[in-house]
Amino acid sequence: MGLRMLRLMRVVFAAMLWLPLATYGSSQNLQTEPGDPGGLPVVSVANLPAEARETLRAIKQGGPFAFDRDGAVFNNFEQVLPKRQRGYYHEYTVRTPGMNSRGVRRIISGDANEYYYTADHYQTFKRILE
Repeated sequence: MGLRMLRLMRVVFAAMLWLPLATYGSSQNLQTEPGDPGGLPVVSVANLPAEARETLRAIKQGGPFAFDRDGAVFNNFEQVLPKRQRGYYHEYTVRTPGMNSRGVRRIISGDANEYYYTADHYQTFKRILE
């Protein structure tokens, strides 16, 4: 079997492993409100998973955070969130029960004290209503 085929098989296998993780705690299980003026769906703090509520509390208190990357600049490459200058958004990990790694869930904070939740690693977002 050629090197190309082995690489392709490795990518497919990795994708198969990540698919169940991407759907764990997916946004389809969240209750949502009608939507925000920016066009994104919204979710109230009460309807976030407990781990997301803990992360939001830590963000507002300035830590402590579980992972080194928490607080890193989020560049919005997917362009799902409203466009802002570089450095406007920061990302924080939302723990996934049973996982030792960062998983796929995040809260993104904006400089204007807005917060967004993603359960599928930046593919979709819900604005958090407080």
